Amino acid sequence: MSTENEGTAVPPAPSAPPVPVASPEASRPHPTSDAGAPTTPLPPTPSAPPPATPPAPGAAPAAPVSAAEAGWPPPAPSAPPQDPYAGAPQAAHPGHPGGPTAGGGADAPGAWPPPPPATPSYADPGAGAGAGTAEGVGGAGGGSDWGTTYAQHPAPKAGRGRGGLVAAVLVAALAAGGLGGGLGYTLAKNDDTSGSTTVSASDSGGSVKRDPGTVAGVAAKALPSTVTIEAESTNGEGGTGTGFVFDTQGHIVTNNHVVADAVDGGKLTATFPDGKKYNAEVVGHAQGYDVAVIKLKSAPSDLKPLTLGNSDKVAVGDSTIAIGAPFGLSNTVTTGIISAKNRPVASSDGTGSNASYMSALQTDASINPGNSGGPLLDAQGNVIGINSAIQSASSGGLGSTGQAGSIGLGFAIPINQAKYVAQQLIKTGKPVYAKIGASVSLEESAGGAKISDQGSGGTEAVEAGGPAAQAGLKSGDVITKLDDRVIDSGPTLIGEIWTHKPGDKVTLTYERGGKTHTVDLTLGSRTGDS
Repeated sequence: MSTENEGTAVPPAPSAPPVPVASPEASRPHPTSDAGAPTTPLPPTPSAPPPATPPAPGAAPAAPVSAAEAGWPPPAPSAPPQDPYAGAPQAAHPGHPGGPTAGGGADAPGAWPPPPPATPSYADPGAGAGAGTAEGVGGAGGGSDWGTTYAQHPAPKAGRGRGGLVAAVLVAALAAGGLGGGLGYTLAKNDDTSGSTTVSASDSGGSVKRDPGTVAGVAAKALPSTVTIEAESTNGEGGTGTGFVFDTQGHIVTNNHVVADAVDGGKLTATFPDGKKYNAEVVGHAQGYDVAVIKLKSAPSDLKPLTLGNSDKVAVGDSTIAIGAPFGLSNTVTTGIISAKNRPVASSDGTGSNASYMSALQTDASINPGNSGGPLLDAQGNVIGINSAIQSASSGGLGSTGQAGSIGLGFAIPINQAKYVAQQLIKTGKPVYAKIGASVSLEESAGGAKISDQGSGGTEAVEAGGPAAQAGLKSGDVITKLDDRVIDSGPTLIGEIWTHKPGDKVTLTYERGGKTHTVDLTLGSRTGDS
């Protein structure tokens, strides 16, 4: 896989269905409670029964009778108020209960309570959208019906006289207040007989405890040992990356491409999260591994190196935490999982320099330009990799800045390899690479790593006296496995060889003339990038 070194449009909300047309009876003004929530007013207890049969439609109205003569009829009950939630889908709170809706059937203009109206269900049609070194693909969504049928609130029973009505309204108001007010409230009893009730909200959410194993706990411990690196060449060009404290002497581990501009007399600084900035110098850099070590000038005495984990023990699905300065936003923390291991990656910084090769840890933690060189942590806060590359879709188009962003395919150099490289750079200032002593084709679709007909600069493809020559390998042989790892291309073979140290013994499987052969060899060494 070849990468570079380091917006989905929101679908429109479904429109609300039209509110059912209320009958003339239901269009009268609706009283509401003082609590702001709709309540159902209760008719007073009738003192005399109503006429057994209502006048027929079109009949002349009866002569008015005074209240003193009959004390009847009572005021016509108004229709129950319409729940403001009943006419639209509850996007924010799909479970919000719906109240009674305006209505009243035409066949029962004076009946109480009115029959429950039909409640519509709503459908969300869903939407789809399409959607490297870490300076350096689409999705579709489907919707389904949502919103359950809303239950009809039963009308409260009338009490005796005004006192019963007031109590019913008070209970309704308190219930509405409980629904709208939050998680809890306190009712304070009063010693007097006025019947008043005091409602007071909690003034504290309680203490917040963040255990060491939480993302917040890991970030709090790791951030003070992570730095934002600014590298500038002698002609003023440069960029921003990330690094982390490797030891108490002031060594910082990062990517080669982060500091490449400052290698030949440029300016290099490292800034900690507390704002303290230090000048630094490059101790050593390995272009092939894409690892570099810098050292702080006048390093503080209280440096706390991050704990290094064991990248060989990482499993797909393990939680990951990435820290860096994406697009210059220092001290940014993102999370994800290990989505693959031993991912062959060939990356470049886009300057035409030689590519870097790695058998990478793949993560979906968001990694963007500026995250390069930052630590990839496990759930316990141990460094398991160095964020280095991303696979990204094209960033072209209107308003493009030329820098691509994360699509959830980030790659980190395993820390077991990076640790070995960093130690060599601190010790000698130069990288040491394992090798088999043969040149291979860099084509990615050869079905294996084919030994070339000729080496670089016109040299022999198989180095005389080297490990491959001693094992009997020849030009044209196609290497298909290294130990139990399948080799599908030259870059994959290089990345796998570089996960080993010089002197390691490996088993190669190769094809020659349609036959498969297996041979053991001991890896040699090469010092420097040339």
